[in-house]
Amino acid sequence: MCEIQPPERQNTKDCNTAVNYAIHYMFFIYDQESTHEIFLDGIPMAISNPQAQQPQQPQQPQIETFFDAETETFSYLVHSGPESECAVIDPVLGYEANSARTNTTVADELVTSIQRQNLNLQWILETHAHADHVSAAAYLQAKLGGKIAIGRAIQQVQQVFKPLFNLEADFSTDGSQFDHLFADGDCFQIGPIQARALHVPGHTAADMAYQIGNGIFAGDTLFMPDVGTARCDFPGGSAHALYRSIQRLLAFPPETELYLCHDYPPAGRPHQHKTTVAEQRAHNIHVHEGISEQDFVAMRHARDEQLAMPRLILPAVQLNIRAGHFPPIADNGIAYLKIPLNTLGHRKPTP
Repeated sequence: MCEIQPPERQNTKDCNTAVNYAIHYMFFIYDQESTHEIFLDGIPMAISNPQAQQPQQPQQPQIETFFDAETETFSYLVHSGPESECAVIDPVLGYEANSARTNTTVADELVTSIQRQNLNLQWILETHAHADHVSAAAYLQAKLGGKIAIGRAIQQVQQVFKPLFNLEADFSTDGSQFDHLFADGDCFQIGPIQARALHVPGHTAADMAYQIGNGIFAGDTLFMPDVGTARCDFPGGSAHALYRSIQRLLAFPPETELYLCHDYPPAGRPHQHKTTVAEQRAHNIHVHEGISEQDFVAMRHARDEQLAMPRLILPAVQLNIRAGHFPPIADNGIAYLKIPLNTLGHRKPTP
C-alpha cells in the first residue's frame, strides 16, 4: 500500500541517531508525552521518545453504494466523513435505448449525498470505458467539480474505436478528454485517505482497479463467486491477461474486501456489491484455487463465443471514451451517435 513518508524531524531512525550523538556532549531529559528541541552545535534537533511514537494506521474510508437497476451497476462514494474530500467511482448516466434520451436519476442520488454531507468532490474514477452503461462523469463534474481519471491505456481503446465509429478528425486519442491518466501503481489521496491505481487488463486493455484503504474497487475483473469473471472478447481484451490480473488481486490478504461494478445474480439471490479475496479464492466458479491459466482461457473463450453484444455498447463506448461528454453539436443543434452496420459482433478471441 502507498505510504506517506513523515517529515524528517519525525523520523524515528533519525531521532535515535541524534540522541546517540547528543549524549556524548550533553545531558538531556524528555518526558513520555512530548517532543523537545535541544541544540547540538547550535543546530536545533528534535528529540522524541521512540516508545511514545506509535505508527499511524492509514485512515479507512467511509463507503456508500448506489445501484442502477437498469444496468445492474454499482457506483461508489468514498470519503472520510462530513465536509471531507470524496471520490466517486463508476457513476451511471441513465440512457433509454429506444429514444436515445439520457437521465440523471442515479447520478443525482450521488449529488444529493455529496451536498447533504458538504463533501468536496476531488476525484471521479472510472475503472474502464464501460460497454454496458453510460458514464455520468461529465455530468457530475459540471455539477460539483473534481477530476475525471482513468488508466492511461484508455489511449489504446480510443485508437480502436475512433476509426470504428468514424469519429471526427480532431477527436484525440491521447486520453486528453480525461483530467488524469493513471499508470500502474500510481499513488494518490482522497483527502487523508491513501489510494493506489492498479492496472488489471483483460476485460479491456485499459481496466483499472483502485486500492483504497483496505479495500479494492475491482471494476469488471471479477463478479460474485457464483457468477464468475468478466468477458474478454472486446477489442484489446485478453483471457490470458484477465487471468493474470485476477491472480494479482487474489494475492492480497484473504480478508481484503473487493467492491464490484456489477452483479448478475442467479435466480433467488439478491444483488450483492461486495465479496472478499478469501471467498473468491475458494468459490469463484471460473477462477477458484486450482484453476490453471490454460483451463481458464479455454473456458473464457468458449463462453465468450456464446455471448451477445451488450445492449448499450454503441452509445456507451462512444460516450465513455469521451469521459462521458457528448459528441460535438451538429449545425442543427443536435448531438449524434453513430451506428456501424454489420461491423460489431463475435470475433476470434485473442490467443
